[in-house]
Amino acid sequence: MCNKKFFLFFFLSFSVLLTNAQIAPKYSNEFLTLGIGGRGLAMSNTMTSLGNDVTAAYWNPAGLSRMKKPYQLSVMHAEYFAGIAKYDYLGAAYKIDNKLAVAFSWLRFGVDNIMNTTELIDKQGNIDYSKIKFFSAADNAFLLSCAYNFEQIKGLSVGANAKIIYRKIGKFANAWGFGLDAGLQYNIKGWQIGAMLKDVTSTFNAWNYNLTPEVIKAFEDTDNEIPENSLELTIPQLNIGAGKYLELGKGFNATFAIDFDCTFDGKRNTLIKSKPLSIDPHFGMEFSYKTIVALRAGLGNFQIVPFFDGNNKVNCQINFGIGIGIKDIVFIDYAFTNLGDMSFAFHSHIFSLKVAIESFKRTRTQK
Repeated sequence: MCNKKFFLFFFLSFSVLLTNAQIAPKYSNEFLTLGIGGRGLAMSNTMTSLGNDVTAAYWNPAGLSRMKKPYQLSVMHAEYFAGIAKYDYLGAAYKIDNKLAVAFSWLRFGVDNIMNTTELIDKQGNIDYSKIKFFSAADNAFLLSCAYNFEQIKGLSVGANAKIIYRKIGKFANAWGFGLDAGLQYNIKGWQIGAMLKDVTSTFNAWNYNLTPEVIKAFEDTDNEIPENSLELTIPQLNIGAGKYLELGKGFNATFAIDFDCTFDGKRNTLIKSKPLSIDPHFGMEFSYKTIVALRAGLGNFQIVPFFDGNNKVNCQINFGIGIGIKDIVFIDYAFTNLGDMSFAFHSHIFSLKVAIESFKRTRTQK
């Protein structure tokens, strides 16, 4: 009875928040939807119910309380669009006891070494290449996460993220934002169920533009609208998922998972869509031998592509990956994926590294 009351309250809270979010005019911070870690990306982001290590701070912070080892560190580097854009992740987590865990994560998606040619031509019309300068356009997110495992309700854990967003376009513009995420995981009869509401209170990005006369002139000469200080809004998104872990015997096991990304900003090009709600399903699987090696695959990013003959085709993205564990301490994960599986999208090779240890051993020097 207690379980039913808790879930009823949790999802009623989701409904109220999502109803209020319908008035939101914009959404932003799309770089936070790319995913992290070779395992999650290879399995097409089906980590809402499965996340149980340091990367759970991103997928579903409730999973931090299920970490097998208390000290964990993870890093990732990826490149998109033939190396033009860099995507990096760093995460550290600490499981304080059987109930409580905390984590810190940093994500950056940026394009560096962009040429600034606003001062290339002087007032006399002369071209001076020495005046070309370079700048970066980067999006940063800092996540402070915590998770709590309920002893009163067996199998239930909850978690939350407080995230700070910092976006910068050279010296021309920058934005600060703040938001909250909330999630839960529940294990029952061998099934793992997860739900995460991103941007619970909506995430606001306040943009500030530093426009010099040269920049304003460049906008005017190219017939572009001169930007003004503004506010962007990221409305809530609900991710729900379920996973099943199976022992196959002799150290072999399998994991299957399905996730649904539910958005509330109008009709999107997804398999399930309506005016108030769009649902994007994705599937993942993993076959492993102990913690030594794992083979992974995923299917997601379904899109309906129209053709000139009036017919529609369902397009999807297939991901593959492999994971290798070394002495149950170091884990190397690889994913072969891309951003949309369109004919001109560049495939991405993504590597991530995780270190998990039980404790720090101190050596004493005897005198």
